[in-house]
Amino acid sequence: MTKKRGAAKMPGRQLNHYTVFTFTDFFWQQTSKQQQAFLKQLNSQIPQLAERVFLYHIFPTRCEGDLMIWSALNLDEPRQAASFFTRFASTTSSWRQYLKPLNTLWGFTRPSLYATGKSSQELNPFQAERKPYLVIYPFLKTSEWYLMDRETRQGMMNEHIRVGRQYPEISQLLLYSTGLQDQEFVVVYETEDLAHFSELVSVLRSTEGRKYTLRDTPIYTAIYRPQDEILSTWG
Repeated sequence: MTKKRGAAKMPGRQLNHYTVFTFTDFFWQQTSKQQQAFLKQLNSQIPQLAERVFLYHIFPTRCEGDLMIWSALNLDEPRQAASFFTRFASTTSSWRQYLKPLNTLWGFTRPSLYATGKSSQELNPFQAERKPYLVIYPFLKTSEWYLMDRETRQGMMNEHIRVGRQYPEISQLLLYSTGLQDQEFVVVYETEDLAHFSELVSVLRSTEGRKYTLRDTPIYTAIYRPQDEILSTWG
């Protein structure tokens, strides 16, 4: 599949998929020419994975990953997800000698239960321009959260939303993965300033709803650069 370009759009439902990879010892044992040949292969194959694909580097923000691929696609019917997974597995299988997958986080978009309409801070994967930093993590709430009445939960989420609106330059994408992965949500933020983003997270962790968070790690801080620039640093 060729990566589509053109006007940005926000469909009714998307699948967003993030895979963290690390270069294997075998890759580092190859000659510079062999490394370059593999990186050239990556450069041509990565854009074919989905409707929109972006490459990020993870190291040195974490030591257990080198690269991250963000794939996004519109879903018009349920079988498109299976087609994507099959294509992704088939394409990346030829990389395994040199590039090992470490983790995947993925989920689907859907309308929020606690906010109406689309927010101006909603992250759009189909925009061609990307901010320098992407922060991704899994999120799991406690069972006590779901046993509370809807009005109580709405009140705590209203506080959460008010805090987020105080940082309008930070975009967010919330993905739903309940019953599909170990977490219930994948939370994705895009920002120009990591220190400013860390301030937002600190404020959010002082809100009432924080005590109903069961898990929100591992956190991946990914750095965006054009694909060919990222790949050129590794060989």
